Amino acid sequence: MSHSDAYIRGKAMAEATNPGIEDSLAARYDAILPGFSSSMMEVAFGHYYTRDGLDDKTRYLATVAALAALGGQTRPQLQVHIRNALRSGATQREVAEVINQMALYGGFPAMINALNAALEVFEAEGAENG
Repeated sequence: MSHSDAYIRGKAMAEATNPGIEDSLAARYDAILPGFSSSMMEVAFGHYYTRDGLDDKTRYLATVAALAALGGQTRPQLQVHIRNALRSGATQREVAEVINQMALYGGFPAMINALNAALEVFEAEGAENG
C-alpha cells in the first residue's frame, strides 16, 4: 500500500517521541474502527504536528496547555503529550509553568489534575531535567 507524504511525515514525527505508537493504536482501535491508526499518523501528525511555523517543543507545550485547560478527562492524552514535550527538549519546569498558566483558563482543579498527571510522567521518565 502506498502512503501519502503527510502519512510518512506524521509517522516519522510520532515515532520519534512515541516508538510503536501506530502499532499500539492499531491494536487498540483498528478492529472496531478500521484505518484509525493510519489516519492519526496522516491527519493529526502529518497535517498538524509537522506544519512549519513552530518547533516541536513549542507545539507540544501548546498541546499540553490545551489539554490541561480541558480538564481531567484528557489525562491519558495529556500524559502522552507531556512526555512528547520532554522528549522534544522541554524541561519539567517549562511543562509545570505551562500547566500552571492554565489555571486562569481551565480553573484551578483542571490545573491541579494536570500537574498531578505531569508529576507521574516526570517520575516515570526518571531524573529531573530542570
